[in-house]
Amino acid sequence: MNMELLLREQAPQVLSALVRHYGHFDLAEEAVQEALLAASQQWPTEGVPDNPRGWLIRVGSRRLTDLLRSETARRKREENVALQAAPEEFVATGPEIDEPAGRDDTLTLLFLCCHPALSAASQIALTLRAVGGLTTAQIAAAFLVPESTMAQRISRAKRSIKQAGSTFEMPPEAERDVRMGAVLHVLYLIFNEGYTASSGTNLHSAELTTEAIRLVRGVRRLLPDDGEVAGLLALMLLTDARRPARTDVDGTLIPLAEQDRSRWNRDAIVEGEALVTDALSRTQLGPYQVQAAIAAVHGTAERAEDTDWAQIVALYQVLEQISDNPMVRLNHAVAVAMATGPKEGLALLEPLDSDGRMKNHHRLEAVRAHLLEMSGDVEGARASYMLAARRTTSVPEQNYLKSRADKL
Repeated sequence: MNMELLLREQAPQVLSALVRHYGHFDLAEEAVQEALLAASQQWPTEGVPDNPRGWLIRVGSRRLTDLLRSETARRKREENVALQAAPEEFVATGPEIDEPAGRDDTLTLLFLCCHPALSAASQIALTLRAVGGLTTAQIAAAFLVPESTMAQRISRAKRSIKQAGSTFEMPPEAERDVRMGAVLHVLYLIFNEGYTASSGTNLHSAELTTEAIRLVRGVRRLLPDDGEVAGLLALMLLTDARRPARTDVDGTLIPLAEQDRSRWNRDAIVEGEALVTDALSRTQLGPYQVQAAIAAVHGTAERAEDTDWAQIVALYQVLEQISDNPMVRLNHAVAVAMATGPKEGLALLEPLDSDGRMKNHHRLEAVRAHLLEMSGDVEGARASYMLAARRTTSVPEQNYLKSRADKL
């Protein structure tokens, strides 16, 4: 197994073991990061130990003991720490924490990282670090911010969780549906940022999309009968299947209708279609399932002109009924334009001009430009393409939109 993948898979389990044994999520998370760093430096030369998780737990425990001692000295909490563990026992090798075979606390950890006291940006950063095992530097690079900025964001997130009095346990059953929705939304945002970066010179980050898919697969193993988990995994697979054809050799964006579909990942499409078909047949309908069904219609069309736009329109109508999201209405307008004509699509854009969540978004103007071009309004299309280009911070999208304007 790839060394980095092995460490990422172990990260949430090691953190869970330390938090259960010691408490102190904030310090335990820091100790796990240092244990992962030690492993990445030692294992390539010394070899992977027979029990990687046990090795990481022992190293993490020693580091956590040091951190607790330091915290004790600084805050004068000797008695409280002494009640949790006797640090002198662990100076040499760290404790032998008894980990039940097959125990997986990933979901509990995800609930903690997606605590409602945190902003979406903090939830994403903490999830990638604590559950995904990414370093602060890797997360900062993925989101194109300085490492110091990301470190501060993660530290604030851990402080907020501590101040909220959160404990390492599943939320009450009455809260789980809402909290589960937050977890899935965070994983969805991680995938989206990887699939179409909000800024920078690259259109996508394969590291983020791959990590999001890996994390959702982990949730699905724990919740195999949850239709929305299956729907989200299907949506990611069906969408990511198109990634190899989204750009040409120099990174220029290629729109869906012009992509070489022979480059799409057919295995991912088959798996995604099977997942969403099964979920739709036996679970309660949810927005991720409907979005996955839409992606499946695109994924199974051998040519752009074979796309069943009428079916996509119907699916967006269903999605609008269960999701108050202006982006859904925007995509619905595109589907209507493709199914019945650009004027009908343009009419559906008008209400979005007064929607505060969308009126200044570059995608609204990009869609308007495309539909105006379809309708023959060259000047209007060119103006909208240029406005959309000014509004986006993604360099590949800017270049694409400017090239469309130049062609007109």
